[in-house]
Amino acid sequence: MRLLLAFIAVPLIEIGLFIQVGDYIGLWPTLLIVLLTAVIGTSLVRNQGIQALVKLQSAFVSMRDPTEPLAHGAMILFAGALLLTPGFFTDTVGILLLFPQFRSFAMRRIRSKIKVSNFNFKPKEKYQSDDVIDGSFDEIPPKEGPSGWTKD
Repeated sequence: MRLLLAFIAVPLIEIGLFIQVGDYIGLWPTLLIVLLTAVIGTSLVRNQGIQALVKLQSAFVSMRDPTEPLAHGAMILFAGALLLTPGFFTDTVGILLLFPQFRSFAMRRIRSKIKVSNFNFKPKEKYQSDDVIDGSFDEIPPKEGPSGWTKD
């Protein structure tokens, strides 16, 4: 129900803001602002996305829990989608999601509503370059006719 409400409310908010801002500053400045937020937002998302990817790789290499860098990366991706969507409300939420402090606040709020029953993270030994297993294979030609899984 909340998702349906969001799909109805967000476009109505955007239309209302477009009318109000367009009436106040005019059509072309309004369109220019929408275009600039998309261009600048794309650049910011790219930079922060690269940083999030580096943190995620670092978590994997050091065998730490990757959920926080994954969540930050997902929020940055969502911020990019919001910034590319024309509108002032979505741009504001997208810009807020580009601030790490706001993302941490949002993650705390989301985390308080999610219950994890069990989480185990057991790092395995690192791969050794001399751990190579040689093998061979035989190619088996396919049978003619039905496979036996279906009835003919």
